[in-house]
Amino acid sequence: MSESDAVAAPGVESIIAGKAPGMRARYLKDAAARWIVWLGGLGVIGALMLIFVYLLSEVMPLFGGAHIDARQSFAMPGPAAQTLYVAAEEQGEIGLRVTDGGELVFFDLYDGSVRDRQALPGGDAGVSGIAELSAERGELAAHLRDGSVTLFRHRYRVSYPGDRRLITPEVEFPMGAEPLAFMDEAGRGLVARSERGALVLAAIDANGDVQIKRFDRRENFLGEVEVQERERQRFTPAVKADILLLEPLLTWLYVVEREAGRIAMYRLSSGTPELVNVYDVGARVREARYLAGGISIVVAQDDGRVSQWFPARDEGGQYYLARVREFRLPDGSARPTAIGPELRRRTFAVGGSDGSVSLFHATAGRRIGTEQVLDGEIALLAFNPRAQYLMAIGADGQIRGFDVDNEHPEVSFKALWGRVWYESYDEPRLLWQSSAATSDFEPKFSITPLSVGTLKGAFYAMIFAIPLAILGAIFTAYFMSPEMRQIVKPTVEIMAALPSVILGFLAGLWLAPFVETNLPGVFLTLILLPLSVPIFGFAWSKMPRALRYRVPPGWEAAMLVPAIALVVWVCFAIAKPIEAVVFGGNMQAWIDHTLGIGYDQRNALVVGVAMGVAVIPVIFSIAEDAIFTVPKHLTLGSLALGATAWQTLVRVVLPTASPGMFSAVMIGMGRAVGETMIVLMATGNTPITDFSMFSGMRTLAANVAVEMPESEVGSTHFRLLFLAGLVLFVFTFLLNTLAEVVRQRLRARYSNI
Repeated sequence: MSESDAVAAPGVESIIAGKAPGMRARYLKDAAARWIVWLGGLGVIGALMLIFVYLLSEVMPLFGGAHIDARQSFAMPGPAAQTLYVAAEEQGEIGLRVTDGGELVFFDLYDGSVRDRQALPGGDAGVSGIAELSAERGELAAHLRDGSVTLFRHRYRVSYPGDRRLITPEVEFPMGAEPLAFMDEAGRGLVARSERGALVLAAIDANGDVQIKRFDRRENFLGEVEVQERERQRFTPAVKADILLLEPLLTWLYVVEREAGRIAMYRLSSGTPELVNVYDVGARVREARYLAGGISIVVAQDDGRVSQWFPARDEGGQYYLARVREFRLPDGSARPTAIGPELRRRTFAVGGSDGSVSLFHATAGRRIGTEQVLDGEIALLAFNPRAQYLMAIGADGQIRGFDVDNEHPEVSFKALWGRVWYESYDEPRLLWQSSAATSDFEPKFSITPLSVGTLKGAFYAMIFAIPLAILGAIFTAYFMSPEMRQIVKPTVEIMAALPSVILGFLAGLWLAPFVETNLPGVFLTLILLPLSVPIFGFAWSKMPRALRYRVPPGWEAAMLVPAIALVVWVCFAIAKPIEAVVFGGNMQAWIDHTLGIGYDQRNALVVGVAMGVAVIPVIFSIAEDAIFTVPKHLTLGSLALGATAWQTLVRVVLPTASPGMFSAVMIGMGRAVGETMIVLMATGNTPITDFSMFSGMRTLAANVAVEMPESEVGSTHFRLLFLAGLVLFVFTFLLNTLAEVVRQRLRARYSNI
């Protein structure tokens, strides 16, 4: 080492030593920043995972199935007589047994002890059958062996002596204790219904004919019910009458033949019973019962199947009895012997010849669970009104009760995503209808219309927003003058701060009626306005240079404003004459009659425009920043090598900015998918599966916002709304993940430009 080097070395060391504390502080700050960013990222991921876990915890009980816990088993309480009917009260503590000797026995459902015994008026001669007049009100009809009918009601009075609940059974006779004259002889298969001031009784006489008797039922101002005979009918059915089923609305009467396995469908609304058709069940019938709501009937067959039937219309508008779906007991050798429907849901229990009980739900089309309850054949099944207790009676008279936990029987994969044939519909459909004013309503929980509505709204919003936002961002960042860019970019970004509820309000109350009134002008604008811009640009390029040079470079877009205004004015000015000539003066009627497409005032077209306005600022701002931040040396180098401005844009700028532009589109789509207020206010909010731009829709987010305040906490409806939120969460997560993968690949591909 030379002397000069030796002298210089201490100087360098002193300089480094002097700056070492500042460098250490910088390193500490960089490390702290890295850790903060890393922890923040973990916090975001953790928050997303917590949201996912919470949504999943609310949704999982939907798929938990049913739980059946056995209570004590005891012998049939009361006299040694045939049991015709059993029931359980609301709390599942007291049961009712009706015997063929005309005695009502109330007993404890825990130990079988008799709580009360009462005799039916006129029942000492014997009872041939019991029919439910109204299971909801506990009204029954007893068919006496002399042909008369006694109407009574079993009720349960709840009191709290000593702060302990006491349930006292009572028997009432709302139409009087005196039996009603019905038949001149003993009958069988009694059915009874009361609707719209009419009481109808029907039964099978000794000759196999069906006798029907109608009564007028009136209630005076004192609450007393008066019954007067109106008419009597008798007819010979097309099949041997073994079982009668009478619809609650008194429109349909079904006559079931056991051995041949046939059902004759009769219409009663025309007065005289009118045969519609006879239907083959396919096997011997063991039992047939109405489900809750009184529309569907379930038929237990000797071949181990249980079929569901209800009236539907064919293509000609004529009613027929449709075989909707089938269920099968898990053990192929077992035969269904008894059916016990729930009172308020489409769930029903089927008892087998092997002593097993299976729970099914008609709408979901699935078997919920099976439990071995008795050693022999099951004769009767009965739920309490809350469907929390199930009573099974064996052929030997043994009773066994079960506590049932079956909160969400309506849910199945097919019911959520597939087409389901609902009651009172003529074909399977995708429907969402969670509530109604009637207690016998069949819920329709298909998430498919909501998912389709979500994608539909996002689709129409994006096809409106992407061209305007992306092309506007390209022009603003690459061609526009800096002075004009400082005006345009902040103005567009300020639009992002406009509340979506304001946009929805304007779309629903102003834009929707405007589009409906000026539909031809709107379509002319959507067609001619995009064409007019390049035409104007081409015309401007052919203008004399002296005129073109008067406009400063980058300010050419300002010349488009009057041109666009002129084109829009012309479109609406010529719209009415064109509508009169081409569409006969009414474009909506032409679309409806010629194309078969209905028009709703609040439709996807309105939503696309309104939600597009909300999405444009997001896409524009991010895409414009991505284009503007492309390194200048790339564009200048391309121009220096002889490329035109357009060639530089297409081959250099756009590929380099493509990751950011793609991110802008994905973020805008995420905003469109999750939008709530605009969709809620600017559409008819109808959950339909239709991609027409002239029809409404309902999205997942809007559905949660509308129905969550009205749902019962913990109910199936409540948890399905969480499922809708989970579907939306998973969809946006997958969409963002896909967007990030594509963005990273674009960045890796064009990073070397």
